[in-house]
Amino acid sequence: MPDRDHLIFHIDVNSAFLSWTALERLAQGDSVDLRTIPAIVGGDTSTRHGVVLAKSIPTKAFGITTGEPVVNALRKCPHLVMASPDHSMYREKSRLLMEHLSGICPDIEQVSIDECYMDYSPIAAQYSSPEAAAAYIRDSVREKFHFTVNVGISDRKVLAKMASDFQKPDKTHTLYQEEIPEKMWPLPVSTLFTCGHSSAETLRKLGILTIGDLAKTDPVILESHLKSHGRSLWKYANGIDDSVVALVPSKAKGIGNSTTLSSDALTEEDARKVLLSLCESVGQRLRSSHQLAGQVCTEIRYSDFRNVSHQMPLTVPTASPDLLLESAVSLFGELWDGTPIRLLGVRTSKLVPEDEPVQLSLFDYTAPRSEKQQKLDAALDDIRAKYGKDAVKRGSFV
Repeated sequence: MPDRDHLIFHIDVNSAFLSWTALERLAQGDSVDLRTIPAIVGGDTSTRHGVVLAKSIPTKAFGITTGEPVVNALRKCPHLVMASPDHSMYREKSRLLMEHLSGICPDIEQVSIDECYMDYSPIAAQYSSPEAAAAYIRDSVREKFHFTVNVGISDRKVLAKMASDFQKPDKTHTLYQEEIPEKMWPLPVSTLFTCGHSSAETLRKLGILTIGDLAKTDPVILESHLKSHGRSLWKYANGIDDSVVALVPSKAKGIGNSTTLSSDALTEEDARKVLLSLCESVGQRLRSSHQLAGQVCTEIRYSDFRNVSHQMPLTVPTASPDLLLESAVSLFGELWDGTPIRLLGVRTSKLVPEDEPVQLSLFDYTAPRSEKQQKLDAALDDIRAKYGKDAVKRGSFV
C-alpha cells in the first residue's frame, strides 16, 4: 500500500474553456448556462471554421470530441451553440484558481492553464484522509469560483493524471499501483497519457487495443515501432513514473482558510471556536512553508450571502495560532452585526521568511512567549504529522 502522506494530487478544471465562457456569459446577463446545453468553444463563430477546444457534457450524446473540426461537430448536432474563445479571460481565471490552490498548499506545479499537480505531504496532517483533502479542494473551488474540478490521487504523477480523467465532473478518484489492473488496463490505449492519435493507430495495427494490452507487450517491440516513445508508453501503462512535483520558486502572497458552517453560527462563542480551528490550520501551513504572517484578515459571509471582511497588521510577524486568533477575534468583533453566519475565513498576508530578522519594540513583551509557543507548535506539528491531525486536540474541541 502507498504511504498516504506522500501522495500527489492532479487537479483539473472540468471543461475549463467552456465553463469559464459560460460563467462570463451568465455574468453579462445571459439566461442560458452553456454547461447545461450542447455547446462548444472553438473556432470563429462567423465562419464556423476551426476546431473544438472545449465542449459541454450534453455534447457527448452527439459523439462530439475535443479537437475535431467545428464543421464536423455542427453536422453531428445542427442546434449546437458555439462560442469563440477569450484567452485573456481564461488566463485571469487560471491565475485566480492557482492563487487559491497555492493558499491551500504552496507545493503545486502548474502544467497548463487549467491543471496542476499538488504535493499532499505539507497538508497531510490537516485532513483525516487524502480523499477529505480532495473534497475540500473541490468544494472550495465550486463555492468560490462556481466551476468544478476533478482531483486524481496517487503516489505517481502519471497515475494521478489518469485518475483525474476518470468519470466527471466534480469527482475525486484514486489510482494506486494495486488498482491499475482494474481501473486502468481495461481502458482504450488512446486514453493513456501522451498516447496521441498517431501512436494509438500504430498500436492498433499491432493488435494493442487497451492499456492492459500495452502493459503486457514486450517494450522492445514497442521501441521498434515507436522508438523511445514506445518505452515511455509502456512505463506509463505499468504505472512507472519517478518524477516529482516540480515546485515553482515563487512565494505565496498569502495563506488562508475558510469554512462553510454546517449550521449558522449564532453567537460569538460559536464563531470563536471556528476561528480557532481556522487559525490552527493557517498557522500549520505557515510553519510548513517556513513563513510568518505580518497581516491578518477575517472574512464573514452572512446567511443572506452578504460578505464583509477587515484586516489589520500584526506588531510582530507570526505563525502562532494563538496570536493569529487574537487578531482574528478582534477583527470579528469589529465586523459582526449579530446576523447568523454562514461562512468564516481567516487569511494572512505580508509573509516573510521565518528566519528573517524581526525588529521588536522596546515595549513588546510577546517575544519570550512566542519562542516557547514556537517550540510547542513545532512539537504538535510533529505529533500530528506522525499520528494524524486528530492526535492532539484542544480541550474546547472535545
